[in-house]
Amino acid sequence: MGVEIVQGYTLVREGVNKWRIPKFGKMKVDAVVYVSDALKGTLHEDQSLRQLVNAATLPGVVDPVIGMPDIHEGFGLPIGGVMAIEKQGVISAGAVGYDINCGVRLLRTDIEARDLSREILYKLIERIEHYVPTGIGKKGKHTGVTRQIFDDVVHRGVEAVIEAGFGSYEDLDYIEEGGKLHGADISAVSREAQERGEEQLGTLGGGNHFIEIQRVDCVLDEELASAFGLFQGQVTVMIHTGSRGFGHQIATDYTKILWEAAKKYGIDVPEKGLAAAPIDSKEGKSYYKAMAAAVNFAFSNRQIIMCDVIKAFEDILKKPADSMGFRLVYDVAHNIAKWERHGGRDLLVHRKGATRALPAGHNQNPVSYMGTGHPALVPGSMGTGSYVVVGTDRLAESFYSVNHGAGRRLSRTKAKSITKQEFEKAMGDVIYNAASYKDIVDESPLAYKDVEEVVSVLVKRGATVPVVRLAPLAVIKGAD
Repeated sequence: MGVEIVQGYTLVREGVNKWRIPKFGKMKVDAVVYVSDALKGTLHEDQSLRQLVNAATLPGVVDPVIGMPDIHEGFGLPIGGVMAIEKQGVISAGAVGYDINCGVRLLRTDIEARDLSREILYKLIERIEHYVPTGIGKKGKHTGVTRQIFDDVVHRGVEAVIEAGFGSYEDLDYIEEGGKLHGADISAVSREAQERGEEQLGTLGGGNHFIEIQRVDCVLDEELASAFGLFQGQVTVMIHTGSRGFGHQIATDYTKILWEAAKKYGIDVPEKGLAAAPIDSKEGKSYYKAMAAAVNFAFSNRQIIMCDVIKAFEDILKKPADSMGFRLVYDVAHNIAKWERHGGRDLLVHRKGATRALPAGHNQNPVSYMGTGHPALVPGSMGTGSYVVVGTDRLAESFYSVNHGAGRRLSRTKAKSITKQEFEKAMGDVIYNAASYKDIVDESPLAYKDVEEVVSVLVKRGATVPVVRLAPLAVIKGAD
């Protein structure tokens, strides 16, 4: 056991890589943060611990509020935050975030990375960009179809876009929640949000969103890798994006609505970023309906992009998708609130920059992964590796949650000071699409924590099993 004071908070060590902040003051429950000694220093650099402590004061919160190994300061709940609420408690827009259902999906192929020359990789990312608009505010290339099916998409999720010709019904078995969060209702969404959504299905966006062509660099568990269809030297594609302007507008609208609702219901919310209302209130129910609509939009957005990526490969490699072995491995949400069963109770689990990871045998696993646990996807930065991991039974202590990435080390403002020479050195041989490094310098590998160290935090606790490490070959980013 050990005790340390960080940012004025008392942290008590509880075994390997786990630290607890015992409740004090208005806290209703403890806060827990999973970090190694090497990562603990980053807790001194921002307000993430304060944000965990604030979340622990909300009505109905269940012990504990959790910070994942990639934790860093956000708006309200820190990014890398997990908060479970009982039925009589509150729902918080800030504990989900502005990019509702920002998430990652992984595609596998039968293509060997050694068969893709740099020339082919350049052609592939150019062709992908031809189909998938990148950057802030861009409109989709399929608006003739997506505007017509928009209402259907937000209510029914990926099934609606499959019916419109994007992918196959088999894909539903490899998407969290089957590609649809129940309870969505477009009537709870502002007209402004709807107008933004109708134009943006099939778009990547900017910031930390990306499409990455990768190589399976290292197989760490042969049996699990084989079950997931992954092998050494294989080409994979990772897609990271969310609900775009649609979800952002919903979060903006409901942060204001829930902030006022908190006053109305006499709820003590410590900061606007945690704006919350009772789950069963009119405002709380409306937010859930709107949030679910954005969740379904995001799953569908990644589905459309996946189909466009496969199309680009067909164009450049002159082969049909089936012959190249394209298959969806899994799609996970990062920013979401949903009802789950934990410890015999139904809880509304808010994850903000965190990923669900169900172990083998858990009854909420998709049938295809019941015997293994479903893959959890942990992207690093665009110049470093990413991981596929699987949760173990020990993850029950974090509501079956793992980190969603490496986590930022530098703010976007501070990252702008990275020089071209530093940026290029960090990227190494990885191909990127930006005309100028300045367009994406805030996403430099130097702006992120060491993904190897971050992933090892839960591995060393026996909470996750690493399956494969993925190395980037070429990456597509959108400028802000």
